[in-house]
Amino acid sequence: MDVALLLEYSWVLLVLIALEGVLSADNALVLAIMVKHLPEEDRKKALLYGLAGAFVFRFASLFLISFLVDVWQIQAIGALYLLFIALNHLFRKHVVSKHGGADKKLKKERKKGGFWPTVIKVELADIAFAVDSILAAVALAMALTPTGLGTVGSLDIGQFAVVFIGGLVGLLIMRFAATKFVVLLEKRPGLESAAFIIVGWVGVKLVVTVLAHPELAIIDSHFPHSTGWKVFFYSVLVIIVLAGWFLSKEKSTEEVEEKKKQIKENV
Repeated sequence: MDVALLLEYSWVLLVLIALEGVLSADNALVLAIMVKHLPEEDRKKALLYGLAGAFVFRFASLFLISFLVDVWQIQAIGALYLLFIALNHLFRKHVVSKHGGADKKLKKERKKGGFWPTVIKVELADIAFAVDSILAAVALAMALTPTGLGTVGSLDIGQFAVVFIGGLVGLLIMRFAATKFVVLLEKRPGLESAAFIIVGWVGVKLVVTVLAHPELAIIDSHFPHSTGWKVFFYSVLVIIVLAGWFLSKEKSTEEVEEKKKQIKENV
């Protein structure tokens, strides 16, 4: 693998790890809220089962998607799904929450239930998190130049490795570093919206890939792999991250410490 290709793969892997970090922190907080009503021992078991479920569902999704990723209908569904979850999150966060929707949602999430019903809810959440994560990761990896080392399904082995490593890191983050990331999200809340905007932007990239598919040929099939498109795509991605950081109103240390305390109590 030459230096240019290595740099390209390293850059995308760093982007994936950062994206996984933000999304995994958010996911971990949701799971913590879901099991909060359980006794401490059962709470830890439910989270452990949830982590095991996340591992199984995430990599099952990866292997399935890797074999279907070159089917343009699947790509189209994936693109629409990524755009939906991005727009849905932004709508709920910036529109619904301002009209009391967040309080209603929180009350609903806090409804008590037994151990196994809670575990089932956690596993279902894990499935949704796995699909979201893998779709975004695969869409990003597809823009990478193939290594020519072989394939796994329809993915180049290098592209598959990047998604696999990104997913593994995401699980480790969910398990060990979620609290720190959630505190960072509290300190710089704009990063959460930036992460979902990135998910939507990745959905746009997948739309471009669909339109360039040989069976449709609405745009030039070489366009998604062109240097100009890649530079534009990653430039916009960097701008989104920087905007999320610098345009986010930083909360005071007291507010962050209070939130950190609440998170630790939940987890």
